[in-house]
Amino acid sequence: MSDFAFKTIRELSTGLARKAFSPVELLDDVISRCERLEPKLNAFAHTDFEGARKQAQAAEKRLMRGEKLGVLDGIPTSIKDLIAVEGMPQRFGSRSTASTPSVADAPSVARLRAVGAVILGKSTTSEFGCKAVGDSPLTGITRNPWNLDMTPGGSSAGAAAMVAAGLVPYAIGTDGGGSLRIPAALSGLFGIKSQFGRVAVFPTSATPTLAHVGPLTRTVEDAALVLTTIAGFDARDPFSIKAPQPDFVSATRTRRAMRIAWSPTLGYGRVDPEVADLTRQAVEAIAALGFEVEEIDHVMEDPIAMWTAEFYAGVGTRLRDTISEQPDLLDPAVLDVLRAAIAQDMNTYYQTVFERYAFRERLRQFFEKYDLLLTPTIPVAGVPVGRDVPPGFEDKNIVSWATFTYPFNLTGNPAASLPVGFTQSGLPVGLQIVASTYDEVSILSLAASYESSAKMPSNLPPALT
Repeated sequence: MSDFAFKTIRELSTGLARKAFSPVELLDDVISRCERLEPKLNAFAHTDFEGARKQAQAAEKRLMRGEKLGVLDGIPTSIKDLIAVEGMPQRFGSRSTASTPSVADAPSVARLRAVGAVILGKSTTSEFGCKAVGDSPLTGITRNPWNLDMTPGGSSAGAAAMVAAGLVPYAIGTDGGGSLRIPAALSGLFGIKSQFGRVAVFPTSATPTLAHVGPLTRTVEDAALVLTTIAGFDARDPFSIKAPQPDFVSATRTRRAMRIAWSPTLGYGRVDPEVADLTRQAVEAIAALGFEVEEIDHVMEDPIAMWTAEFYAGVGTRLRDTISEQPDLLDPAVLDVLRAAIAQDMNTYYQTVFERYAFRERLRQFFEKYDLLLTPTIPVAGVPVGRDVPPGFEDKNIVSWATFTYPFNLTGNPAASLPVGFTQSGLPVGLQIVASTYDEVSILSLAASYESSAKMPSNLPPALT
C-alpha cells in the first residue's frame, strides 16, 4: 500500500509544506496507482498525466520558494466529464459528441487551477448524467472498489471510484438529481451539493435550474476545504450567488444546537431492510450526541414527475437532432426517457413548472420548523453492474429508483450523503442530510460531529488487494 493512499487533503498538504515529499513524488505515486487500478475500475474518461506533471513541477517550484498557494496546491484531483476543462475533450459519456478540446475552464476548474490543484484528467459519467449508475456507451462500465461487480453509482461514477480507491483525496462531480449523493452512498464517501448557485456553472448546463457542481471526499473536512475553493460568484452563471461565503471549514469544528427531522421514507419510498436499519442506527447515534431528533413519516409526495419533466426535457432538447437522426448513438435506456420528455406538450410542461414552485414553497415552510432533514440517501446498498435499476425496482426509471435525492434538486436546498456503515456483504450505506436554503454550515457541522464520534470499520476496498 502506498504511503499516500487514503491520506486526507490536510495530511497531504502538511506533508508537502514540511517537504516530507514533493508534489512530483506525490503525482508519480498517484499515476502509478492509477495505471495499476484503472484496468479494474475504468474510472477515467480522459487522462493528461503529462499536463499534470507540469502542474506538479510548478507546484514544486512554488514550494521551494515558499510560495505555496494553499491546502490544495500540488494535490492531484480529477474533473467529471460533464465539466469543461481547457485543453481536454468534454464528451459527456456519449458517442454523439466530438473529441474537440474545451477552449476554457469551467468556473470551478479555474478556481482549482488558481490554487495549484493538479488535474489528472476527466472522470467517467453516465451519458449526459442521465442515469444513477456508472456506465455509458462511450466509456463502458465503471466499477465500485468495494465490489467490482457493483456500480459506484452515477452519474459521477469515475469520481467516486477514484476517491473510494484512494487514488485522489477528492474529485469534482455534478449533481442534477443525486449524481454526487448517489455515488457517495454506494462508494462509502461524503458528497455534498451546496446551495443551488453557490458553485457557479458555465458553460450553461442542459439542466440549468437543477445542476450543481461539488466534491466527493472521504472526510467531511476535505469536502469543506474543496467547497471553500470552488464556491463563489461568477457573472456568467445567472443563478450564481453574490453574497459572502460561509466559513465551511470552521463549521466542521463547531457543534450547533439543531432541530432535526428524520424521515425513513419521506412518505413514499420503499427501503431495503438493511439500509433502513443502518440509517436508523446512525440517526439514533446522532440523537445520542445530544441533538433533538423527531421522526416524521410523511414529508412529501413523490415529485418524480416534476423532476423528470424538467431534467430530461432539458437534455432531450439539447439532443433533439441526435434523437431524430442518430438514435443508435445513445444509450437505449437514456433514449427512451428523452423521447418521452420532449414529447410533452407545452401546457403539460408548464403545469409541472408551476407545481415545482409550489413544492419548493412547501419545503421552505417545512424548514421553518427544522434545521435539518435526514433520510436514507438511496434505498439500496448496491446495484450490480450492467443494470439500470436495482433488483426489485423494475417499476422505476433510471433515476426514480434513487427515491430520496432528486426532490432537493427541484428545491435547490443544500444536501449531502454521509457514510454510516456497511452491510453484511461489505457494501457502504449513506445517510442523506438536507438543510434549509443557504445553510450548508448545519450539514457540515452535523456530519463532522457524527464522523468524529462514529466507529467506522477501517477495512479497505477489496479492489486494492
